[in-house]
Amino acid sequence: MTPRLRLKPEAVGMGMTSQRVRDRLIERLRTGTENSQGITDERVLNAIRTVPRHLFIDEALATRAYEDTALPIGHGQTISQPWVVARMTEALFVDAAPRRVLEIGTGSGYQAAILAAMGLEVHTVERIGELLRIARKRFRSLGLDIRSKHDDGRIGWPENGPYDGILVTAGAPALVDALTAQLAPGGVLVAPVGGAGGQQLLRLQRGDDGIITQASLAPVVFVPLLSGTLD
Repeated sequence: MTPRLRLKPEAVGMGMTSQRVRDRLIERLRTGTENSQGITDERVLNAIRTVPRHLFIDEALATRAYEDTALPIGHGQTISQPWVVARMTEALFVDAAPRRVLEIGTGSGYQAAILAAMGLEVHTVERIGELLRIARKRFRSLGLDIRSKHDDGRIGWPENGPYDGILVTAGAPALVDALTAQLAPGGVLVAPVGGAGGQQLLRLQRGDDGIITQASLAPVVFVPLLSGTLD
């Protein structure tokens, strides 16, 4: 069952953060563009319609919250463009709805909030302590039960695995073995992979026999997946 968000007046929004502006974003995501296919999963679109993205960015950028673009959140990080969030989330639901999901790279907390708003059990790891502290406040203010950890995302969170879905919100030249190892049979991992020549958003699925199949979803640009932690 999809949890009900705790929406305060500032979460409901007005003007450039109003529901009407959010609905226009949903229509853009549904339609797609010449370079990106439309989002068809109504569960994903409804979560993006419901979760107030303007609360996950700096107040000075709130008027741009429902543009289909990435925005800076400090520490050299960004909140992904809504189409990328929607496409990554949709890719988890191709065959069956996951129950337990691991996110690598909490960032603003928006992607984790979308997953939690869809009723999933969300575990998220962030290497930058300040970003995680702010994200946790946002989760609490919206009444979302999201498990979070300040740690090196390349390690994952093995003690809570395996996971039905893993989303990696930072790019690496190759897939990280420690993360694919935490994927349950039948589970799906979605991650941007690539180097200076460009990144591709990949969808991997582990079969019941343990064999992993791979598909490319779209060209993307993500910040790098770094090791270690920062306070």
